[in-house]
Amino acid sequence: MANYHDPIKHIKFLRQSLSQDKKPLGFFISAGCPLSVKMPTEDLNPLIADVAGLTKYLRDELCSKTGEKNSFDKLLDEVKLSKLSIENVEDILSFIRGLKEVSIGNSVRGFSEKDLIDLEKDICSKIVNKLDVELPDNQSPYHKLAKWISNDREKPVEVFTTNYDLLIEQAFEDLGIPYFDGFVGSRQSFFDLRAVEDNLIPKHWTRLWKIHGSINWFQKENKQVFRSSKTHEIGASHLIFPSHLKYEESRKMPYLALIDQLNRFLRQPNSLLIISGYSFNDQHLNDTIVSAIKSNPNTMVIALMFDTLTHEVEEKIVERYPLAIPIAIDRSNLALWGFDEAIIGTTRSKWKTFVDTFDQEDNLAESVIKITKGELQEDYVKLGDFSKLGDFLQALIEYNQTKPDEK
Repeated sequence: MANYHDPIKHIKFLRQSLSQDKKPLGFFISAGCPLSVKMPTEDLNPLIADVAGLTKYLRDELCSKTGEKNSFDKLLDEVKLSKLSIENVEDILSFIRGLKEVSIGNSVRGFSEKDLIDLEKDICSKIVNKLDVELPDNQSPYHKLAKWISNDREKPVEVFTTNYDLLIEQAFEDLGIPYFDGFVGSRQSFFDLRAVEDNLIPKHWTRLWKIHGSINWFQKENKQVFRSSKTHEIGASHLIFPSHLKYEESRKMPYLALIDQLNRFLRQPNSLLIISGYSFNDQHLNDTIVSAIKSNPNTMVIALMFDTLTHEVEEKIVERYPLAIPIAIDRSNLALWGFDEAIIGTTRSKWKTFVDTFDQEDNLAESVIKITKGELQEDYVKLGDFSKLGDFLQALIEYNQTKPDEK
């Protein structure tokens, strides 16, 4: 048994942890989550592409079609020379903003300040067009997460996201769930740093922290950040994305304040953070998580990973999440749950149940699937699919209503 992880045992632990209303609980939803939203059958495209898909869309839209390089093509050349990824829109935008810092009154790498401003506007305008979408119905995994959050708890749930879209906001508002995202006001809401850092928020409000900004955030000339419900009225260049800012400047931005909020959450005694849709490709976020869990051995992070932990590339088996796996092997309070195997307590093993049948009463069969390959039977855990996590939370609502004595 030591060579396997029992999925039933660990899913029951997860269920029990989520049923405790005094435990600090958080969800971290990232770029992979919108891919799990079921679209109408005639629409084969995902609601929102992942970072790689979004970046490909930008390149298809902005790269030259004539064969002669335009300013965006030249920008990508400079990004590559700087050893950043042209497959990651956040790297591209961070690079632009870094150049803007030193381009005032001059040019840098062949770009004037105006060139860089225009490039940023073009990129951000395309991002808004692609991400300003709505969930197709109220049965989405976002709605199921929101329904679970709406249950009364002693401690409010905190939701962290790196996504720029407004999907989680739509789910909360469709269901009438109050939430606080750091902004106050109705016309042009402004960021209230004191309310965030001092936790001056009603207990029954969910906390929503958009770590990488949002398509409805913008910055005025006085450097203050605002939020508007009318994305088409916002100057596209004012969108907030992670960028390499000087420390003094970043302290005035929501970005560092919200990273600090993640750090504070993980340092609470017995906190539990559930991660979904995150591939651990953001080193700054990884450093924040690792630093917090090192300093607080009583916190627990469970990262639900989409698909298997390894895959085949050019006839070689390689790690699907090379930045996440070493962290989980090193830190006992960070677990990775893949479809076929998991790293729990620093031990990497396949999933295998040690009971003959699923406990149907506990709805665990909806979260674990048996796959038979010849004579070898393997157990797959599907919670890394955000839609399956939504189903699990929906079942958990029903479970808690029928068995309140276990809460």
